[in-house]
Amino acid sequence: MTITETYARLHPESARLYEKALRTFPSGVTHDIRYLTPFPIFIERAHGSRKWDADGNEHVDYVMGHGALFLGHAHPQITAAIVEQAWKGTHYGANHRLELEWGELVREIVPGAGAVCFTSSGTEATLMAARLARAYTGRDRLLKFDHHFHGWHDAVAGARAAESESPISPGVPAGVLANTVSLPQNDIAQVEQRLAEGDIAAVILEPTGASWGTLPLAAGFLADLREVTLRHHTVLIFDEVVTGFRVSPGGAQERYGVTPDLTTLAKILAGGLPGGAVAGNVDIVSMLEFRSDAAWNAQRRVAHPGTFNANPLSAAAGAAMLKMVRTGEHHTHADALNSRLVPALNDALRRAGVPGRVYGLASYFHILLGAGAPPPADGIEWPSRDGAPPARMASSLAGALKRGMLNHGVDLMSGSGGFTSGVHTDEDIGLTIDAFEATLGEMRAEGLV
Repeated sequence: MTITETYARLHPESARLYEKALRTFPSGVTHDIRYLTPFPIFIERAHGSRKWDADGNEHVDYVMGHGALFLGHAHPQITAAIVEQAWKGTHYGANHRLELEWGELVREIVPGAGAVCFTSSGTEATLMAARLARAYTGRDRLLKFDHHFHGWHDAVAGARAAESESPISPGVPAGVLANTVSLPQNDIAQVEQRLAEGDIAAVILEPTGASWGTLPLAAGFLADLREVTLRHHTVLIFDEVVTGFRVSPGGAQERYGVTPDLTTLAKILAGGLPGGAVAGNVDIVSMLEFRSDAAWNAQRRVAHPGTFNANPLSAAAGAAMLKMVRTGEHHTHADALNSRLVPALNDALRRAGVPGRVYGLASYFHILLGAGAPPPADGIEWPSRDGAPPARMASSLAGALKRGMLNHGVDLMSGSGGFTSGVHTDEDIGLTIDAFEATLGEMRAEGLV
C-alpha cells in the first residue's frame, strides 16, 4: 500500500469533511498552507504537544498554530486568562488595563520597542510598518528580499525583481509594484547601490532569512544592513512575526545584537489568539499621534483604526504568554529538544541513504530532501560559510513527507519543517524520529527519494 493509499485509509472522516469544504471554500481550505492532496486532515481537539483528528488519530504537532503556540495547545494559564476575560467581555470599544499590561510587556522584552501599536495580524503589522516608514521619511519605495514573506498585502505580495517590470502576484496594480523592489538576500553591495538612489523609505526582512530561516542569512548581514540603512537614512524593519519571542525572548534582535528601527510582531505575541504589533523607534511610531496642530492631524498623521486592535481576549492571552516566556526557561527547553531532534533526523537520512539535510535555529527546523540536497551535517544551523542558501524541496516530496509523517502520527509544517515548544517532550522527539525513519523507508520503496 502506498503512502497516499494508507493516508486515505486512515482518514476517511477528514476526506468526507473535505468534500463538504470544497462546496464552501476555494480548494476547500481557509489558509494556503493547509492545502494538501488528496485532502487535508481535520482536527477535533488539541492539548499540549498533541492533537487529535476527526478520525481519532493522535498526532505529535509541530505546526503549533503556524508557530503561534510556543507553550502548546490549551495551556492552562493562557486558557484560564481567556476564560476569565470572556466572562468580563470580549470587546469594550474602549481602552482597558490589559492592553496596557500587554504593551508594557512588549516594551520590556523586545530591545527596540520604544513604543508599540497593536494590530490584528502580522500582515496588518507589516502594512502599518511600511506606512509609518513612508510617512516618516517622505519616500515611497520599499525594499524587500527575494522569498522573504511579510504577509499578503499589496506592498509585499506583489514584489518584483529590481530588473523586472512583470508582476509576480496577480491582482496587484502596476503602480503599487513600481514602489516595491526585491533583491537577493546576503548581497549588501546591491542594497548599498539601491539605497544610494535616495528613494527607499524602508528595508524590510525576516532577520533569520527567507521563510523563517528556510534560506538562512549570511553571518554579519544584519549588522551590515543596520550600518548601511543608518548611513542612507532609511528605516530598517525586522519582520519578527515568526522569530519574535522564539529565537530568544527578545527575538532575533536580541539574539544577534542588532536593533532595527521598527519590529513587526504576531503569532507568539498574542498567545494563540489573533493579534499583531508594530514596535520600535518612538519618533517613527509617533507618526500615529494626535497633536494640537490641526495641520499635522490632517496632513501628516498616520491613521490607526482596527476594530479588534488590542481586544481584551487577545490582550489577556498575549499578556499571559509573554509573562511566561520572558524568563527564557521555555526557550532553553524547546531549543534543547530541537538540538536533539535535528541531528537525529540527519542520522536517519545517513542510515537510509537518502539525500537531504535537516537544519534550523533555536526551536524551529527545516527538512530538505531530494537529489540536489547537500549531505547531512552535524549541528543545527545551516553550515554554509559563504552565506549561500539551500535549495528548496520539491512540493511533491514535501507532500509525500507530510502524508507519510501523518500516517505515523506526526504533523509537520507543510511537510518540510516545524516548531518545537516549551511543552514538547523527549517522548515526542523519540516518536518523531521513528516516524521519520519509517516514512523515509516508504518514500524510498516508492522511488520518491
